Amino acid sequence: MASNKETIARRAALELHDGMYVNLGIGLPTLIANFMPRDVYVVLQTENGALHLGPRPDPGCEDVDRANAGNDPITLLPGGSYFDSMTSFCMIRGGHLDATFLGCFQVDGEGSIASYMIPGARLAGMGGAMDLVVGAKHVFILTEHVAKDGTSKLMKRCTFPLTAADQVDVIITERSVFRRDKGQPFVLTEVATGYSLDDIAACTDMAYTVADDVKLEAFGR
Repeated sequence: MASNKETIARRAALELHDGMYVNLGIGLPTLIANFMPRDVYVVLQTENGALHLGPRPDPGCEDVDRANAGNDPITLLPGGSYFDSMTSFCMIRGGHLDATFLGCFQVDGEGSIASYMIPGARLAGMGGAMDLVVGAKHVFILTEHVAKDGTSKLMKRCTFPLTAADQVDVIITERSVFRRDKGQPFVLTEVATGYSLDDIAACTDMAYTVADDVKLEAFGR
């Protein structure tokens, strides 16, 4: 049985279309590289300076000098390249990325995310996420639906320090998919196998509407 994170990454990979240039944030989003559709040509970017990433290398084939922004080992597909951080952030800030897929601690109904700091904990700073959320044309958030304590990560309003406000276009969890136009409420468009509309309502704190054509049992394990 697939893990929650694998379920999310597999569903997120279906959002990729021919010709897209896409950034994968650290953590869960990097798993997307392992589930790329075979019939889709997409160029993946990592903010520390690599373009045209492939799947994670097989065990024992890792190269310590080839890693993504989360320091996970990577492969590079034919035609790929490495470059400095300045060039990478020129791509990001210049609006050359079609989408970024990011993880988070919290996301809320206003399209805001908190992804870099838990009050009282020592974590790395905001990093490139602050550039990606405004530089990429579309922002996808990938997260498990609830936190370890069972509380919803899809909140009415984030309580942790914000990475960005009103920037999220799509939320993908292991239970559902939500979409929105900026400034508008999220719309529930898909429910995963094993969950119902009532299940999603019970574990989602943010306000949302349900699409008339919502897809039930749309994806899952």
